[in-house]
Amino acid sequence: MLNEQTIEKLYAMKLIGMADAFKDQMMRPDMNDLSFEERFAFLVDQHWTWKEDRRLKTFLRNAKLKDNACIEDIDYKSPRGINKSSVLSLSGCDWIKNAQNIIITGPTGVGKTYLACALANSACRKGFSSLYKRSSKLFHEIAVAMADGTYPNLMNKIAKAKVLIIDDFCIMPIKDTERKDLLEVIEDRQGLCSTIISTQIPMEDWFEAIGDPTIADAVLDRLIHNAHKINLKGESMRKIRSPLTKKNKSER
Repeated sequence: MLNEQTIEKLYAMKLIGMADAFKDQMMRPDMNDLSFEERFAFLVDQHWTWKEDRRLKTFLRNAKLKDNACIEDIDYKSPRGINKSSVLSLSGCDWIKNAQNIIITGPTGVGKTYLACALANSACRKGFSSLYKRSSKLFHEIAVAMADGTYPNLMNKIAKAKVLIIDDFCIMPIKDTERKDLLEVIEDRQGLCSTIISTQIPMEDWFEAIGDPTIADAVLDRLIHNAHKINLKGESMRKIRSPLTKKNKSER
């Protein structure tokens, strides 16, 4: 009865990992051979692991990453210009601690979004909050928030994400209001948080793509000068991995 009351109190205090570990100890006779300190350390370790797993799941759920990507699964064999040592270095997340950015450019299908999501996944695992947004959806959400009065909450959420992915950057014509929104987003994050830009538009064409020279200059100044740059090349990975592509090659 005493053990059941203890377990109920642990659950009531939201010490879920410790409660589960205590029940596990009760089912394992070999635990009786351990000292009190060893058994208590086991409970603490189990609860710590439970909290870390829960935090990671929360970060990944809130990040809404487009791809379920991780650093360990990146394909370095295909000739795409990915430097493994550079990617592994970035996975250490020092660039986030230093509020630096990452710019990933390259043609369609070479894995820009996957790499961006893998870096954000690594950030979540290191305890940094992340958020994925396609540029068109980002601008749409801001416009809706302006209309329904939730603009401050949305901008605060975007500003607080330690890593923000803006995917498909500048691939669509940017409207005047969207230019101002973009500058606001980048300005709020300057020197505080990190941004990953993923786009098939080369950096030298961004100035023209943004449109307004003053806003373009302000945005690029905040994005580019403290950014790690990754330029991917090669064929589309979707094409390379397509069953139809493999079938056509085998029939030649």
